[in-house]
Amino acid sequence: MTGGDRRSIARAPQVLDMVLADRSRLSELAGLAADDDWLVRQRAVDLLEKLAHHHSDWVAPYKAVFIGPLADAEQWEIRLQVVRALPLFVWTPAEKRRVLEILRRDLDHPQTFVKAWALDGYATLAAGSASRLEIVRAYLRRFERSGSKALAARARHIRARLSRA
Repeated sequence: MTGGDRRSIARAPQVLDMVLADRSRLSELAGLAADDDWLVRQRAVDLLEKLAHHHSDWVAPYKAVFIGPLADAEQWEIRLQVVRALPLFVWTPAEKRRVLEILRRDLDHPQTFVKAWALDGYATLAAGSASRLEIVRAYLRRFERSGSKALAARARHIRARLSRA
């Protein structure tokens, strides 16, 4: 998982294959989320997020990785994986407060993809809260008027999903 630059995935596909073949290796992968090399941390959290989309029950024992120090990483690539993973898990009330805090904060992240996915996750977790849904609606309007095609597209997707709920 070492080497290359921020655009490189190094040997991440092989690591993913190893974890899929032997689920017990998931703890090793989760441990890499605390590596000294930020690229290794990013690749580890990227794989954990990918796995969580299909096997959230596998990753759930390690979900604290997403609300710990990585949630405050300087690197937008790590923050993107965090905000994409947060809505995939069931959280305790205390954990959910932290999750919502992370997502709410990252609605104003300077990187477009981070803020787009933060709103997507926040909208997913806002169900049942009028005040949170009002925040979602305000950001939907902001994203639609932003001039960013990526933000406008994500806003349309979120709005459509909310209208079906």
